[in-house]
Amino acid sequence: PGCILLLTTGAVNGFQPILTPKSHMQTTFLQSANPLASIDYSETAQRDVWSLDQWATSYGVQKCPGFEITTDDGMDYYVVASQNIPAGTPVLYVPAELTFSAARIGEDYQQDLYSAEQDLSVSEAANLMPLFRLVVKILAEYELGDQSPWFPWLNSMPRFFNNAASMTFECFECLPPYAASLALKERGSFVNVQKALKYAPLSQSTLENKDLIKWAYNVALTRNTQLSDSCRRITPMADMFNHAAAPSVDMDWDEAGNCVCYAKYDIPAGSPLTVTLGDATNPSSLFATYGFLDSSSPGTFCKMMNLQDEMKDLNLGFKDVLFYQNGEIDPKVYDLVLYSVLKFDIDQRANFFNACMSGDEETKSAYYAEYWTFIFEALQTHVDRFIYKLDNLNAQAASKDPATHPRAPVIMQHNEFVKQTFLAVQASLQNMG
Repeated sequence: PGCILLLTTGAVNGFQPILTPKSHMQTTFLQSANPLASIDYSETAQRDVWSLDQWATSYGVQKCPGFEITTDDGMDYYVVASQNIPAGTPVLYVPAELTFSAARIGEDYQQDLYSAEQDLSVSEAANLMPLFRLVVKILAEYELGDQSPWFPWLNSMPRFFNNAASMTFECFECLPPYAASLALKERGSFVNVQKALKYAPLSQSTLENKDLIKWAYNVALTRNTQLSDSCRRITPMADMFNHAAAPSVDMDWDEAGNCVCYAKYDIPAGSPLTVTLGDATNPSSLFATYGFLDSSSPGTFCKMMNLQDEMKDLNLGFKDVLFYQNGEIDPKVYDLVLYSVLKFDIDQRANFFNACMSGDEETKSAYYAEYWTFIFEALQTHVDRFIYKLDNLNAQAASKDPATHPRAPVIMQHNEFVKQTFLAVQASLQNMG
């Protein structure tokens, strides 16, 4: 079908509804196909992104004027505004039939996936079921080669990933403890999905191909939007938006499952069109999942991994206790450190805990005044030692041969971002002293 870019006034979302040929978009497992071409998923293979646009348009995807896919290096492609886009403009419409929906995959293939999903449940990894379904769907479409309706989209996907699922254990050794723990958790998720795939209705050659499975897993992980614990969707073309701490685009889905994206504010020509892929205060988490460093993040977790029990007592998460790039320290970090300092005085600790829970700032201020020397010394020692540790980790990463450890450079970038934040905090502490 053709594509009418903009509707006349009266349209709800600004785009012309188009009927996508559903029969073309339905795929069943184990159907016979004789593909003339298959996807080269090797890490050095080129992405065919330019064929994506024609394919998307033919299946009803609509874009506003100024929506343009571009690249700086031939590897990472993203959407940029080639002209000014006013706030509220619908910038992209993707019909529901193009979307990979974990819920719909589960409904369509209940019996085919039952044993595999039972395996995930037994492994206490039931939370991975939506992601697992997306991986299976991608592999099923891969097996069809160019006979799959989604072949142009799959062939436009990245081949090389820097995220935790692609890292080796030697990579993990170059990461600071918090980032390493997130990376190992992501690696564990990949292993659980890989194990469950042995029950999936896929060809034996696919099930035995670890490189293919890792590629499909990374595509599913990095291109999906998680709407809830049980709802993950991959929306072709909308997955081309890059991440930003202050995104310029809102993504929404109507009751029929069509995706419509709007400009959140006036977007000047030359600016990237961006969405948020996760908590902007936690660049290490984004790094572990997606493999990129979010330099726009205002700060990072204070890295006090030894105080996780205290964090739990005070109902604090990693995003609550932050060091900022400008050298500021989140007030909750002071709460955490003082609570730890008071561990040898049960009564005083209980009183301070109650003040934290009740929001009694006057009592907290009195404790800060009394124990400031201990708080300051604890913070200064932690920051100094962590900067020293980061230097050692980066020296270790720098010793790796990029030819055999191609992810070492991005690991060093992550560590350097954390170091610069800690240096700013160190300078602030020196000014306090």
